[in-house]
Amino acid sequence: MDTWDVVIVGGGNAAFCAALAARERCERVLVLERAAEDEAGGNSRFTAGAMRVAYDGVEDLRRLMPDLSDEEVARTDFGTYTEEQFLDDMARVTQYRCDPDLTEILVKRSRETLLWMREQGIRFVPIYGRQAFKVEGKFKFWGGLTVETWGGGEGLVAAWTHSAKKAGVEIWYRARALSLVADDDGVHGVRLRKEGRTVEVRAKSVVLAGGGFQANPEWRARYLGPGWELAKVRGTRFNTGDVIRMALDIGAAPVGNWSGCHAVGWERNAPEFGDLAVGDQFQKHSYPFGIMLNAEGKRFVDEGADFRNYTYAKYGRVILNQPGQFAWQLFDQKVKHLLRDEYKIKQVTKATANTLEELVTKLDDVDPGAALAEIRAYNAAVRTDIPFNPNVKDGRGTRGLAVPKSNWANVLDAPPFEAYAVTCGITFTFGGLRIDTQARVMSTDGEPIPNLYAAGELVGGIFYFNYPGGTGLTNGAVFGKIAGTSAAGGAR
Repeated sequence: MDTWDVVIVGGGNAAFCAALAARERCERVLVLERAAEDEAGGNSRFTAGAMRVAYDGVEDLRRLMPDLSDEEVARTDFGTYTEEQFLDDMARVTQYRCDPDLTEILVKRSRETLLWMREQGIRFVPIYGRQAFKVEGKFKFWGGLTVETWGGGEGLVAAWTHSAKKAGVEIWYRARALSLVADDDGVHGVRLRKEGRTVEVRAKSVVLAGGGFQANPEWRARYLGPGWELAKVRGTRFNTGDVIRMALDIGAAPVGNWSGCHAVGWERNAPEFGDLAVGDQFQKHSYPFGIMLNAEGKRFVDEGADFRNYTYAKYGRVILNQPGQFAWQLFDQKVKHLLRDEYKIKQVTKATANTLEELVTKLDDVDPGAALAEIRAYNAAVRTDIPFNPNVKDGRGTRGLAVPKSNWANVLDAPPFEAYAVTCGITFTFGGLRIDTQARVMSTDGEPIPNLYAAGELVGGIFYFNYPGGTGLTNGAVFGKIAGTSAAGGAR
C-alpha cells in the first residue's frame, strides 16, 4: 500500500499551514477535506479574516503589508500592539486559564508566522472598515487588531488552495475521515470514506486540523449545556467533532473549556448553518454604541464594558440565555455612521421608527411597555457631561442603573431609530485535544502519541470563557505551521 509522508485531516487555515510547512521538508503531503470543493475550507471560509499579531510599530506592519502607501501611513495612527499587550489580553479575557506555554508560543510566533504566510502567497491589508474610526482627520486603530487577510475567509482559502496545489500538495475533496489507523507504536494512517467507499491511507505522520464540534447539536447539548442545540452555527456544517472523537478513541487526552465556546450576536432569522453567499455578515457587532433589550424589554448586559473585540465572543452565550434566545439592538442617528457594514445587508430583521413609542411596538416578541420604560430610564442615566469617543474607552457611562453601561453611552434621542434582532451564533468550541509545544497530541497517560499532531480549533487549553478577536486564525496558523514541521520531521 502507498504511504504518504504526512496526511492532514481538515481543509481550513490550520490544515493548509500544516500542509505547506510539511511540504517544505518532505515530498508526499495529502490533505483530506470532508466537504466538496464548493464548500471546502472549514470555518476559515466564513471568517472576516482578521488576524491578531504583535507589532512594535508601523514598520513591522509594512513588512507584512508592503502595499501600505506613505499616504495611508500619514493619515493613520496604527499604534503598537506589543507581545506584552497580546499576552495580557489573552490572560485577561480567559480569566488567566489559558495554557501559559502554548499562549507564549502563540504570541511570540505570531509575527514570524504571518510573514511566513506572506511568503506562501497570503496577502494582508489593514482592517480600516471594522477596526478604525476617523477622528479629526486621522484614522485610529483600536482594540489591538490591525491586520486582515485580503478577500476575507473566501480569499484566504482560495489563496491557500492555490499555494498548496502549486507546491505539490494533493487535496482530496469529499474525503471524510472515520478513524485513525493506530497500534502500540502510534498512528500509521487514516480510514476514510471517499466517493462512497471506505478506504485506508497509510502515513508516516498525521496532523488533525478538522475543527471543533460546534456543528453537532447533540455534542453542543452534551458539553455546552441545555439550550445550546438551539444556537445557530456561524460557519461550516462539517465541524461535527468527528476528528476529535477519532483521537479520543485511541487514548488522546481531552483538555480545556469543554463547556465553553466562541459565540456572538447573530441575525435572529439566519439559517441553521453559515451561508457562503453572506459569509460573516449575519454578525451584529456594533452593540457598544447602542443598547440591547430582551423579550421582557430589559437591558441584560453592559454593552460598553470593553471594546467589541473583547466582549463579542462571550455575548452570544448571554443572548442565548435570554427568554426566547434573542435580543434587539437599538441605535439612533447619532451613531448610525459607526455601524459596521453587516447592518446594511438585505438579510436583516430590522425595525425603524420616528419615535421611541412607535419603535417599541415594532420589536417582535418584546413587551413594549417595559421596553419604553427601560429606554427612558437608560436615557436619564447617561453621563452627558463626558465626551463621546469611539476610539477609546471613553468612560461615558450611566449612573444608577442595575445594569450599567460603562463606555460609549448616548441618549437615544435622534430619530429615526433603528433596531436589529439577534440570536446566538456559535463560531467554535473551546474544548479539545491536549498538545505540547511541538503540536504533538498527548495521551491520557501524559505521553505524546507517536506520529500524531494537531492544530486549530480542535486543540483545547488555549481559550476559556472568551477570546480576543482575531486570535483564532493566528492560533491555527502558528500551531498549524508547527504541526506540519513536526510531522515532517517525523516523516524523514
